[in-house]
Amino acid sequence: MTQTNSNSDNKPTNLPPNYDELKKAANRQANWKERLAAVEELGNWKSEPTIDLLTHRMNHDSVYQVQEAAYKQLKNFGENVHMPERKKYDLIKDTSKVLVRIKKSLPVGHTYEDFKEKLQKMRSDIYDTYKGDKGEDFESWLEEQWKAAPFKQPRRR
Repeated sequence: MTQTNSNSDNKPTNLPPNYDELKKAANRQANWKERLAAVEELGNWKSEPTIDLLTHRMNHDSVYQVQEAAYKQLKNFGENVHMPERKKYDLIKDTSKVLVRIKKSLPVGHTYEDFKEKLQKMRSDIYDTYKGDKGEDFESWLEEQWKAAPFKQPRRR
């Protein structure tokens, strides 16, 4: 589905008509599904800007699924690329510290649902990234993180 458009200099380009929107979606940190959809759409348009954007997503996206999709699109273009290794630790720097802070900010006796809701509101980037990375295991992973994090000690009188 490769098409050629013309820019104002009458030089042929191979960009989708909605390239600017796709570029924004591909870089939207709080929504991995939008990034994935943008990567898949950009894979229909081989050009230097799309290759650069896909290469950046492949090398720097926090969700492995997005990295993998970008890799596949680049391979389809015939690019000589290597799939990055899956991250083993925090996908977003200091995630574990953020989770502890969120848990400690909640009142003593709060529920897992309270914790999950506050994480979603305060750090949608972390919530979305790990939800995308963990898939079906996200709920159990997040609950384990909540259980393992230290809780706020009640004040002594």
